Amino acid sequence: MRFYIASEEDILSGKITDIYFIRTKKIIAAKHLENVRVRMEIHTGSLPGKYSWAVYAGLEEALKLLEGKPLDVYSLPEGTLIKDNFPVMVIEGRYYDICEYETPLLGILRHYTSVASRAARFKRLAMDKVILYFGLRGAHPAIAPMLDRAAYIGGLDGVSGAFNEETIGVKPSGTMPHALILVFGDEVEAWKAYDEVVEENVPRIALVDTFNDERFATMSALEALGDKLSGVRLDTPRSRRGSMKSIIQEIKWTLRLAGREDVKIFVSGGISEKALKELRDVADGFGVGTSITYPFPIDMSMDIVEKEINGEWLPYSKRGKYPGAKNVFRCGTLDYEIRRFGEQPERCVENVMIKWLENGQLIRDLPAIDQIREYVLKQLKEVPEPEPI
Repeated sequence: MRFYIASEEDILSGKITDIYFIRTKKIIAAKHLENVRVRMEIHTGSLPGKYSWAVYAGLEEALKLLEGKPLDVYSLPEGTLIKDNFPVMVIEGRYYDICEYETPLLGILRHYTSVASRAARFKRLAMDKVILYFGLRGAHPAIAPMLDRAAYIGGLDGVSGAFNEETIGVKPSGTMPHALILVFGDEVEAWKAYDEVVEENVPRIALVDTFNDERFATMSALEALGDKLSGVRLDTPRSRRGSMKSIIQEIKWTLRLAGREDVKIFVSGGISEKALKELRDVADGFGVGTSITYPFPIDMSMDIVEKEINGEWLPYSKRGKYPGAKNVFRCGTLDYEIRRFGEQPERCVENVMIKWLENGQLIRDLPAIDQIREYVLKQLKEVPEPEPI
């Protein structure tokens, strides 16, 4: 028995790739074409149906993959909002040195961007409401750190992985599972045990839908924990009573009568974009999992767009692609001007196709994850909310 996962060493060495790239490299060597220099561009294809933007993510891991190789790498900053058919990265060097990294590089950027984009759609719909990512149980544990990082970059307020302080420096967030209450066989005893054992700085948010009516369970939690109770969580949005919104309104009314309007109400369990929009006026926060873990995929391609011939870079690409390496100039969020390397813009000033690696060496500081997240949130405030899916 084994875990069918790739080691970091295997990824960095180029072993984790498609066989046709290994064969291509072998042919290039046999025909003495190792010194052919190219510029390769990574760009998006068409975005999923109701997407009008996406969040570009995965740059740090992409740079880690290419670091130490004789390549120059230009890229948009991680967290930039992008559109369809849009350049995000340019790699310059010998194709022989790039060849086998196309598979892992596209895998990193496509998966990261897909997860971060879906997370950002949820955050844009919620904005001032708290959203936590609870989706790790839906994916292979080998990629759990990547999923939490991508979701956090997308603007979510917290992620549940117990390892996150080690990987991204973010304290993990979460409440309690139904299993805890089922082991005790009594909601009140489980809530009290949680309060007695768990660190004081962790909010006391009681899960109130295991055995009893949610409103009565909320009042039981209030009686059991008193002023320590900061919130309750409902994990059954498809309630047997048919309307989660009505249940939340009933609980809020009862809390108001008890003088505890400060107690927050969180909803989780199969939350979709449509469900979030329906409940955002009455709920204080959400836990979202599967919809982000399995997002609509953001398509990306990697193509040769220029070739160095007799010391001069010439536009060069297959049919159906725009030849020439491209700079991206920004006037504002989602307002861009695309120009070939060396051309000056007509409208925009800020060039966001930034050089990150020079001959394989990192030449600028990478932003901290909280800086990336704030960058995303700033842009989200400047775009219309998406049509819910």
